Amino acid sequence: MFGHFYNEGMRKMTVAFGQVFNNIQIKRTGSDSTIQSIRVPLAYAPKEKFLVRLDQQPSLDEREFAITLPRMGFEIAGIEYDGSRKLTKVQKFKSVKSGTNNVMNFNYMPVPYNISYNLFCFTATAEGGLQIIEQILPYFQPDYTVTINVVPEMGIKRDVPIILNNINYEDSYSGDFTTRRAVIYTLNFTAKTYLYGPASTQKVIRETQSDLHTDLPAATREERITVVPNPVGADADDDFGFTTTISFFQDGKNYDKTRDEDV
Repeated sequence: MFGHFYNEGMRKMTVAFGQVFNNIQIKRTGSDSTIQSIRVPLAYAPKEKFLVRLDQQPSLDEREFAITLPRMGFEIAGIEYDGSRKLTKVQKFKSVKSGTNNVMNFNYMPVPYNISYNLFCFTATAEGGLQIIEQILPYFQPDYTVTINVVPEMGIKRDVPIILNNINYEDSYSGDFTTRRAVIYTLNFTAKTYLYGPASTQKVIRETQSDLHTDLPAATREERITVVPNPVGADADDDFGFTTTISFFQDGKNYDKTRDEDV
């Protein structure tokens, strides 16, 4: 039943999520000018990894913290099936197979899944944390939509809303109460994405034929309906039609009636 395929659906979703927060900056200002502008580094890593590295800094000297903080990280927190967005199973996406004129690639409708992400923001000061948060929150009301090229060979692109669920704040420190260790914001998001199954191929239907009988079983055919698409190639434009031929049989004679229909 199961065979190997990999559309990189969750990987592309995770990369797209990271790209949303890949240009956050912190600016330190003086009396009348910007003293320093820092682009906040972003990495895929769990929160505990950052906390361990913070604990390895024995000194709270401003210069040493500038090397480590500010910092941002994110990770997948969970994956959950979303039955409220379920689509019909029999509908297909289709595209012409490259190098052919009579073979179609097709893929059935995707399966809806919600992927939860946690975004962590670490700063040495409260001001730095507020700068990061204020560059994020105005874009989520409460969602922000990204477009993902899910299955390029099928030409399938999907708009995925990323919803901001909640924000947690903590002030982590060591030593006395006047010594600040790190300000940490944790933002929880849900991406309402879809996962696609393996792609398959099928040939183009060039003609359909239906035989009608007055009674069944019957040895004599009463009517035959033949439908031929025009044009018959797989790479036809949207403007195409059908040629329908209806054949009547009476006393062994054939009476044809042809009708062209545009779609």
